Amino acid sequence: MLLLPVIRLATSGDAAGIAAMSRSFIEQGLDWSWREERVLHAIQERATNVAVITEGDGLLGFGIMQYRDETAHLALFAIRPSRRNRGLGRQLLAWLEKPARIAGIERLRVEARADNTGAIVFYERQGFRRVKTVPGYYSGLIDAVKLEKRLQPTD
Repeated sequence: MLLLPVIRLATSGDAAGIAAMSRSFIEQGLDWSWREERVLHAIQERATNVAVITEGDGLLGFGIMQYRDETAHLALFAIRPSRRNRGLGRQLLAWLEKPARIAGIERLRVEARADNTGAIVFYERQGFRRVKTVPGYYSGLIDAVKLEKRLQPTD
């Protein structure tokens, strides 16, 4: 039986897996800020969507998007390294962008570690452009590249 990846809203049962992926694939070398409790809070927050992409019982990736009046902020985003470059990140990001477009949000914003060139290239391929670099953004140790994407409203 062939299992296809599924994108859905995260539940409280996903919080520990999301936190572990954040620690391993995003926050390595930094203080761990996206612990299970913080992820649970994001899942419960009305103005935030926490989406996961799964295959069977396995967590392949996740995204946390905070929606505001005119902007949305992609607070955290990861795809398991063994599953990258297969279109999963593009699909997950599009899923998170859809409510923003429907709501008439004008811009998406995201930060990426300056030493994570793979993430920066990914975001640029999805239509983001570099806005600025912030020295020491991550724990005073690692610079951040801030990126932004202008959205076109849906018809």
